[in-house]
Amino acid sequence: MADSLDELGPVDWLVVEFPGPNFGEGQIAPFLDDLVKRELIRVLDMVFLRKAEDGTLETAEISDLDESQLGEVRMAEAELAMVLSEQDVMDLAETIAPGHSAAVLVWENQWAAPFGAAVRKAGGQLVASGRIPTQAVIAAFQADSDAEAQTQE
Repeated sequence: MADSLDELGPVDWLVVEFPGPNFGEGQIAPFLDDLVKRELIRVLDMVFLRKAEDGTLETAEISDLDESQLGEVRMAEAELAMVLSEQDVMDLAETIAPGHSAAVLVWENQWAAPFGAAVRKAGGQLVASGRIPTQAVIAAFQADSDAEAQTQE
């Protein structure tokens, strides 16, 4: 965990779903590992879910999976904060389609920790946050490019 809670960066979470029982067959793990090694993020919690066709849920921790399912990601269980409660996991599992698997990831944005600490020390607080879907950004750039092309004609 951060040296002190006052130095903690923003914390995000996501659920990534994969068709079938495998978790991306190790293709994503090297990229996550790179972010951790470069100290851009710190993984706080990670849970793996499999939902059978009948809706039965199977959960797994990092130590329950072999390297062929995770690739190079090997974080010590002791370093994880276990931020998600059992109820959180059950609620998130509702988003997964039967016959699919998912990884639930909670991470600290270490790159933003100094800025966040400065904001808090100055008396500021986060009052709104959001994320713009990548597809929306691509569409906006494409629309700008199309409009520019039309004005040049």
